[in-house]
Amino acid sequence: MMRKKKKGNNFKLLTLFLFLLGTCLGDYGIGVGIGDGGVWVGGGGGGGGNHNSDPGNAAYRALQSWKSAITEDPSGLLKTWVGEDVCSYKGIFCSGSSVISIDLNKANLKGTIVKDLSLLSDLTILHLNTNRFSGQIPDSFTALDSLQELDLSNNMFSGYFPRVTLYIPNLIYLDLRFNNFTGSVPQNLFNKQLDAILLNNNQFTGEIPRNLGYSSASVINLANNRLSGEIPASYGVSGSKLKEVLLLNNQLTGCIPESVGMFSDIEVFDVSFNSLMGHVPDTISCLSEIEVLNFGHNKLSGDLPDLVCSLRNLMNLTVAFNFFSGVSSECSRVVSFGFDFAGNCIPGMSYQRPRPDCSAIPGSALSCLRIPAQPLTCDAMLGLKVTSPPP
Repeated sequence: MMRKKKKGNNFKLLTLFLFLLGTCLGDYGIGVGIGDGGVWVGGGGGGGGNHNSDPGNAAYRALQSWKSAITEDPSGLLKTWVGEDVCSYKGIFCSGSSVISIDLNKANLKGTIVKDLSLLSDLTILHLNTNRFSGQIPDSFTALDSLQELDLSNNMFSGYFPRVTLYIPNLIYLDLRFNNFTGSVPQNLFNKQLDAILLNNNQFTGEIPRNLGYSSASVINLANNRLSGEIPASYGVSGSKLKEVLLLNNQLTGCIPESVGMFSDIEVFDVSFNSLMGHVPDTISCLSEIEVLNFGHNKLSGDLPDLVCSLRNLMNLTVAFNFFSGVSSECSRVVSFGFDFAGNCIPGMSYQRPRPDCSAIPGSALSCLRIPAQPLTCDAMLGLKVTSPPP
């Protein structure tokens, strides 16, 4: 009996000692306790460390909320989204204890995007290419102050253009390709300081906003939509950094604007598979950096400008299936791989339209503004650049 009593007293003394120790060290984030397995001493939440170890932290709540909104995960990626350390989740990348990047490209996930993702205040990259996400982009995304890259391409998003993307303050890369977005393309998109605007392969309709040429982007891809009207005349304005403009396979009409020639840095210009008419402006010969130039499958006519085929960097020129009636001697010499003149009305060239098809030229009565690049020099023409966007 005496031995048992002594053991009980020792236990009480140990408990009192640990209580006092824990009280003294509490300010330093040290935890002390007694459990079934004995005594433990560990780090608490107040002493720094990985905040993702706290099940109540924002990143944990955000990702678990999103996980619950994903209904199909054929590759089993989300099986790793277990526990409190979100930096160990597959597809989640951290700097220190902060989630800075999410890369779930080609995961084939099905579900929706939840508003709680806006809790990831340090997120800079969100890549969801090639999944089966649908629905809308939450308005709460405006709180993602650090987000720079948003890639939602190759999914099942629908509805009008997600205007919330216009208000993500530091976004520089926007990729909405291969979805089911409808309606018009907002004008404010081209006022935003973006480097890449990729909207191709959706169902966008209406006209291309007039301020497209004022965009800070280096790449604008609006291909494979249902856009109509004319190509904006604001092309080539002062300060343009455009390298690639892709407008192919829409329903564009009218002339190719003379201002296209002011795109002094452009490397790819593709307006094929539309219903453009009239002549190709002489100012095209001022595109000194152009590598790919595609006017194929339109209703263009007249002679191809003399200097087009002598552009020093031009590797691919396609004017096939139009109604051109002549080319310069320079173009005649470069009929080779990468230069396609088939399906026109050019005498002496092979694979041209039957003569009856060339008797009635579409849009022959269309009057296009013409500013010849010669004798007006390209340098002088570039001096005509506008410096402010239209109202």
